[in-house]
Amino acid sequence: MKWAFQECRRGDIIRVRLGSVYHYGIFVSDDEVIAFGLPPTAENLKHQEAIRVLSTDIDVFSCGKLVETAHLSFTEKRRCFSADKTVELARGRIGEGGYSLIHNNCEHFVNEVVFGESYSEQEQAARDKWRKFLQQKNNSRR
Repeated sequence: MKWAFQECRRGDIIRVRLGSVYHYGIFVSDDEVIAFGLPPTAENLKHQEAIRVLSTDIDVFSCGKLVETAHLSFTEKRRCFSADKTVELARGRIGEGGYSLIHNNCEHFVNEVVFGESYSEQEQAARDKWRKFLQQKNNSRR
């Protein structure tokens, strides 16, 4: 998946960079972006148990940052649901909780409603970094 600063279309995966992480959502219109929680600012993450899938507008979603739109590869386009199905699935999850920064976050959510698979590249990168750290630590003990 590649990313570009382009006009968003209904059913697109969008994201904004907030510090070292991205916040993901499903674009419906400028008045409706469906995401798992508000952008992960320190204030919004204080009560993770209260984070829910919600609908907000593009301004609240973006926190004044530039919005990137996902451009799917040929293979990804063949695997994804239609824009209407994506929006239907996302709307059907509004109010759902169970947020976890590592195991069930906004990136997991968008991948699940677009591809039917809960996955997070950010989670995988963190796991890979942790494994590398542990390997280096173990190697230095030898």
